[in-house]
Amino acid sequence: MKNVAILGGGNLGHALARGWAGSGLLEPDAIHVTRRHPERLADLAAEGFAVGSDNKSATAQADVVVIAVQPGHLDAVLGDISGALDPDRQCVVSVVTGVSLARLRESVGEEIPLVRAMPNTAVETLDSMTCLSVDRPEGRAQAVGRRLFDGVGRTMIIDEEMMIPATALCACGIAFFLRTIRAAGQGGTEIGFHADDAVILAAQTARGAAELVLRGLTHPEGEIDRVTTPRGCTIAGLNELEHRGFSSAMIRGILTSSRRARELT
Repeated sequence: MKNVAILGGGNLGHALARGWAGSGLLEPDAIHVTRRHPERLADLAAEGFAVGSDNKSATAQADVVVIAVQPGHLDAVLGDISGALDPDRQCVVSVVTGVSLARLRESVGEEIPLVRAMPNTAVETLDSMTCLSVDRPEGRAQAVGRRLFDGVGRTMIIDEEMMIPATALCACGIAFFLRTIRAAGQGGTEIGFHADDAVILAAQTARGAAELVLRGLTHPEGEIDRVTTPRGCTIAGLNELEHRGFSSAMIRGILTSSRRARELT
């Protein structure tokens, strides 16, 4: 893999470019990011990334073509590149929400290696949870997808029918956990910390909680039991959270995002 084209330089496109460069997978000048208004890519250009507005030209130079536009702009992008793809040397990765592999195949053809990915913006800090799906497991698309996204976090191969739930849990979920950190920070301010300090304390604590689960492969409740004592302050706070509907609200938020994502397909 020598060159990657990212067609769509929005928030996720920016994060992908910086993540792949930051992981050492590619040099910035080997990543070509396009956008209809390339002046909005000036920050990436200043960091050494190739930028522009010509999707066809970027595609012709790339080994991997990443489609990272909003669903409403997909047809125009596919129209730009459909005649420029070479199945023998290229692979297409779509991170477009709600767009099936079958629909993509209608434009890119039957021969091109194709993978559907659902990362989140934590690719920029190499901490994404990315779900991958392919329609031909025996091909090289799955290996390309893993190579791209293993370096910017964790990956999981899932059936394509689970991509909508993955959108809610992982892509929307990054916002849910950020909101949780913000709320914890506000609580910290209420009990005496300066606001900026409270957010740092909350964010690092959230990171530690996640690492306990990811590294120990334990259930969250097992870790909770380790820090709760009879009549202690932790169990008192947890019970108040549940009394106010904390777990129920999180579950309902994920369900609602999943339903909306399905409506948008």
